[in-house]
Amino acid sequence: MKGFLEKNKWGLIIFIAFVAFTIASFILNIQAGKDIYKKNFVLFIREMLFFLPFMFILIGLADVWISKDKVEKNIGEGSNIKGTVFVILLSMLQAGPLYSAFPVAYLLWKKGTSVRNIFIYIGAFSTLKLPLLMFEIGFLGWKFSILRSLITLPIIILIALIMERYLKNKNFEINNV
Repeated sequence: MKGFLEKNKWGLIIFIAFVAFTIASFILNIQAGKDIYKKNFVLFIREMLFFLPFMFILIGLADVWISKDKVEKNIGEGSNIKGTVFVILLSMLQAGPLYSAFPVAYLLWKKGTSVRNIFIYIGAFSTLKLPLLMFEIGFLGWKFSILRSLITLPIIILIALIMERYLKNKNFEINNV
């Protein structure tokens, strides 16, 4: 227990400060604090409780159904442009908030995906998802969306290549929890 408290000291301090601020907002009738609690925190918790169980079920099924050999062959260290295109398409077709990309990225990494393709997946997921592109086109127009996507994609790939080079000789352990 002591190790947990030491490890998570700042997170616990922030949580306690949030709870104290929320209670004070209701006692002192501070509307901004009430709005933060009702409109942001409660909606976020509802979304997490609804979305995450299904996400983890799908991750578990993918972990069992997708073989490590196929992942290593198609998007592992030896994959070139074909693997990059595949990861970009995978990330574009997924839906959901950004925090849902991290369990998928972990699964892909555990199955043997290259570091480069993990970073491309996360970058493309956060900027090139088809549902968000359709939303963007509706508000900003298709010319802007295509131009932004064409500028963003090479930058994502460049950052992934830099991160791959930077992390090349790092030894990461996979902790199965």
